[in-house]
Amino acid sequence: MQTGNKIMRSKIIEHISGLLFVTAVLLLAMFAYYSTKSGKSRHQESRVESLIDVPVSNIRDPFQRALLKDVMNIFYPDQADLNAATTKDLLQKKEDLFNKKLQQSHLQEQLSISKFTRLGGMFFKFIFVYVIVMVFTYYGVQTLAIWRFVSHKQHLYHSLHDTRKKKYSWRDIFTRLSVSLLKGIMHFILFCPAYVIAYSIRTEFNTDSIIFMILLAVISNGLLVMYSNKFYAFLTAESRKGYIDTAIVKNLHTSFDFNRPDGISLKSIFKPVKNFNGHIFEHIFRNARFQYLSTIKEQASFLITGLVIIEMALNIHGYLNYEMLRQILYKNYDIVIFIILGIFYVVKLTEILTDLLTHREAMKYENRQA
Repeated sequence: MQTGNKIMRSKIIEHISGLLFVTAVLLLAMFAYYSTKSGKSRHQESRVESLIDVPVSNIRDPFQRALLKDVMNIFYPDQADLNAATTKDLLQKKEDLFNKKLQQSHLQEQLSISKFTRLGGMFFKFIFVYVIVMVFTYYGVQTLAIWRFVSHKQHLYHSLHDTRKKKYSWRDIFTRLSVSLLKGIMHFILFCPAYVIAYSIRTEFNTDSIIFMILLAVISNGLLVMYSNKFYAFLTAESRKGYIDTAIVKNLHTSFDFNRPDGISLKSIFKPVKNFNGHIFEHIFRNARFQYLSTIKEQASFLITGLVIIEMALNIHGYLNYEMLRQILYKNYDIVIFIILGIFYVVKLTEILTDLLTHREAMKYENRQA
């Protein structure tokens, strides 16, 4: 137990060190961005650029134009032609800069109290969607894997005990083909990229709603199928281990039929908290779930990537990742760095909570062994 606690402490220290290191790197990048931005005006490469700070309140006023030309002739005598050309170029450049600033005034943003508040609202919305999708995915992965495992066991049982030669009618063949086609369509949807599903139904649903975001994140990008296959593999591997024979000797239920008192009920498969007390599957499920817990970290990374793609590809306004894309286009990199740092904190917090949950389950297992 002490060894397990030491390992857990070392993992926590590793996570905290990673948090501090990445935070320091991103803050240094933000500082470098501010320094570069403030120092741009200091690099002068021509005579016109060296005079760009000369104040002219109205560029189009003929009097101010003539006044600027006279001032140039006073400071630089015997250069009338050069002064005239410089004045013309200077006024043109100041007009171009004014127009450019006017056009991009709504694009240039910096971190401020108001901007921080807006980003905070988007960030908490992102966390809400992330947590809900993780909960639904966690439930869906286990439910689909258990259903597949129990169905496979039922099929094996009936194949072994039904020795009669079956004759399939056209109705049976049509039913099997329909089921296979339905499964194929469901797998296509579950493996399909989120933006493909969204654009195919964009004219019929409100794609800017949180409910749509959650639904799309759960059923798309292959997340549900991939990790339910992993969980099913864990269940299959556990069902072949030696402790199953010991559990059978202890008179635990072994039937996987839905309609038998000693079987597995549909309610126990679909309820949120899985419990199969008195059945051999309880031990198989518990050990498989323990192995599955360590995959939550990579599942979280895939999910966050999926959310980023969904929000950016669909141009969903008011969401964190679309805001990050918008700020990248406008070259407001301080805001981009701040958003990336927030997403990184979500990933690291998920990893820490997963390690703590895995450690707690490991301690329970060691206590039962003791």
